Amino acid sequence: MTNSLALLGSIEWGISQLGLDGHSGLGAQLERFLQGLIKWNKAYNLTAIRDPQQMVALHLMDSLAVAPYVFGAADQLSATPVLDVGSGAGLPGIPLALYYPQTEFVLLDSNGKKTRFLQQMKIELGLANVSIIQARVEDYDGAFEQVICRAFASLANIVTTTQHLVAEGGSLLAMKGKLEDEKLTATELQVVAVHALEVPGIEAERHLYELRRHTHHQKGD
Repeated sequence: MTNSLALLGSIEWGISQLGLDGHSGLGAQLERFLQGLIKWNKAYNLTAIRDPQQMVALHLMDSLAVAPYVFGAADQLSATPVLDVGSGAGLPGIPLALYYPQTEFVLLDSNGKKTRFLQQMKIELGLANVSIIQARVEDYDGAFEQVICRAFASLANIVTTTQHLVAEGGSLLAMKGKLEDEKLTATELQVVAVHALEVPGIEAERHLYELRRHTHHQKGD
């Protein structure tokens, strides 16, 4: 087994750097999740990243860096679950679900090996606030106040693929590396903010695009 103490130390340091302390047991839960990912990755190729310390930065901290923008804080509890599209190995869904135990998360992925891993992690970590669905995003139906994804394509492509899942007045959070200069045309979602993220252990640029589906009410208040 990968050195637990060293990993836990890196995870705790990262949590502290992100200003997300004060959540007892989060580091230990994340370390258990990472050990599961390392173990399953040998057989299932869930991620191309093999080095455990790199996984801490590129997977766990990258996921947690978006926590301030996710419906989970006490003042912005979501009435509907948060949807993690193309969750893969549970990123960012599982780290966020561990951080926000009172928020429901739906993890959507079309790959059976990945969803089996997610089911196993849900059991091992006792994640009562997580649901796992195996389906292609194009075939899945629902209306979520918040949809989140780690960029699997260009921003325009992500919007086209996921906009049917964003409820009226809801938002899409797209996690990206470098800024994109492409303009979104003829889409239901509009960019309302771009947040530069500081991820502990990652030198490369990370950005979070926040897009919103506007409500169609014409009446004045």
